[in-house]
Amino acid sequence: MKAIEINGKIKTYNRLPNKWDSEGTTIVNFNKLSDTEAQDFGFFDVVMPTYDSVTQQISNLHFDGRKKKFVYDVTDKVFSQTLDEAKETKKQEVKTITNRLLQPTDWYGIRLAIKGIKIPQDITDARDEILRKSDIAEVEIDNLTTIAEVLKYNIVLVEPIDFLV
Repeated sequence: MKAIEINGKIKTYNRLPNKWDSEGTTIVNFNKLSDTEAQDFGFFDVVMPTYDSVTQQISNLHFDGRKKKFVYDVTDKVFSQTLDEAKETKKQEVKTITNRLLQPTDWYGIRLAIKGIKIPQDITDARDEILRKSDIAEVEIDNLTTIAEVLKYNIVLVEPIDFLV
């Protein structure tokens, strides 16, 4: 990515433009210029920083004359939720996922209640495992100590399916 500062505003480009107007002259094949030649016209690389998008944000694209590159500042995000609110939101997400996972087999319970037909053991075992993992997830969430940890917590109530096997 390249950028140029024009009249105090920074404009970014995924790649150099094909044509560029400079001092009343249109330069064709501008995108074929070397990095050094492009720098002569004010185009410099944009450095994309490594950052944690959950807890940090990038802002304030500016030119760093020492590095001869455009750079972003990385700052910590300010969260609007308290730690307890974040935990409750995450635990509600656990409950929603649990409900979604149990729904396809709920009819076995209805059948048991109405007709007395026993629920197959493999279904009971699978449901119990989902509920067990749901309970564990909620305890783990309660034990987290920062909002960042809560936001990054990955809810896994069933084993992922590997379609490549």
